[in-house]
Amino acid sequence: MNLKRMILICTILLLESSALAQKCVECHKEVTPSIVTDWQLSKHSQNEVDCSVCHGEGHTSAQDVEKVQIPTPETCATCHQERVDQFSRGKHALAWAAMKAMPTTHWLPMALSEGMKGCGGCHKIGLKSEDDIKAIKKAGAGFGLASCDACHTRHLFSVKEALQPQACQTCHMGFDHPQWEMYSSSKHGVRALLKQNGILPESSAAPTCQTCHMQDGDHEVRTPWGFLAVRLPLPEDEQWKADQVTILQALGVLDPQGNPTARLEVVKAADVARLTQEAFDKERNKLLKACSQCHSENFARAEFKKGDDLIRRVDHLLAQAIRVIAGLYKDGVLPKPESYAYPFPDLLTFHDAPTPIEQRLFVMHLKHRMRAFQGAFHMNPDYALWYGWSEMVRDLSEIKAMAEDLRYKKSVVKPVGSME
Repeated sequence: MNLKRMILICTILLLESSALAQKCVECHKEVTPSIVTDWQLSKHSQNEVDCSVCHGEGHTSAQDVEKVQIPTPETCATCHQERVDQFSRGKHALAWAAMKAMPTTHWLPMALSEGMKGCGGCHKIGLKSEDDIKAIKKAGAGFGLASCDACHTRHLFSVKEALQPQACQTCHMGFDHPQWEMYSSSKHGVRALLKQNGILPESSAAPTCQTCHMQDGDHEVRTPWGFLAVRLPLPEDEQWKADQVTILQALGVLDPQGNPTARLEVVKAADVARLTQEAFDKERNKLLKACSQCHSENFARAEFKKGDDLIRRVDHLLAQAIRVIAGLYKDGVLPKPESYAYPFPDLLTFHDAPTPIEQRLFVMHLKHRMRAFQGAFHMNPDYALWYGWSEMVRDLSEIKAMAEDLRYKKSVVKPVGSME
């Protein structure tokens, strides 16, 4: 093929592509005008990345909407391979797998998981297998397949938007993910918001979520203690080690003898915990680097140590509560649900705990313990103390009182037909 013919063919293809793009814009200005506005404001539009690049060329009218392609991270990787690779190695990429691995996820109404109205609404950021995508489409949604658009919302896909701490707010707030509330009312968050409002100079130090967790734009997001603040190797402190073993048993990753269970493999796959000293140190040193931009290394290490010590102390409260309920199972005072594999309360299935005392343990673990240790590391004394530690002390006292009441009732209730 000679050069003139090649240039002619390329020109024709470009003109056809331009005509198709113009047709998309004209139609969607009537149907979904805000989408068009966002795209026109985007870097994609400025660089001639039109609708067909992400959505294909199959959909051309209202009669063939089913032919439109919904983008996935692989679509974004066409131009942003490095960022997608980084993302794929981080915890956000495993969010969908982590949700599906939770035993209680399968008991939720579809609207809350695959329907994206509950856990799925945030966990959809995770990468999905072909089977996952087929299941979502079969359920009738057809959306929620992408991941990048959780932070770079479509169709603007703004880097500036994704760099703001508010980009994290939608998912990182509430029951067991209250990092936004902690951060935004900490001194770090207050300074960042004052800087956004123009009260502090643009050059002032005001750390955002991304400053610490996405240094230099690296999308491989992880934290040293992970989601549940349990890790391997176990602590050298004997009491703390015993408490962490109890917690791991209640999480179902260790059996009553302290041996690993099949669920440990699920935890590994979901990457919710650091399972080697090297993995922990890698993430801790990354945060130390971030803190050292504003503080001395000595100060930062001292703050980390305080956070670690608080985990040690709240672990002792939680472990005591777990042992109280395990004792009720052992003595036949409280029936152990058949779904629990071991004679321990199963903290991963406690969304649907059958009794008030078990529900109290669930809240103690997934709400108040989270607030205590996350509040410490997010530099929020109010959350660490009042919403965390103090609530856990109350939880433990109530669990002990309820246990005594259950034991008393068990001792005075006579079998049916008894003459005593």
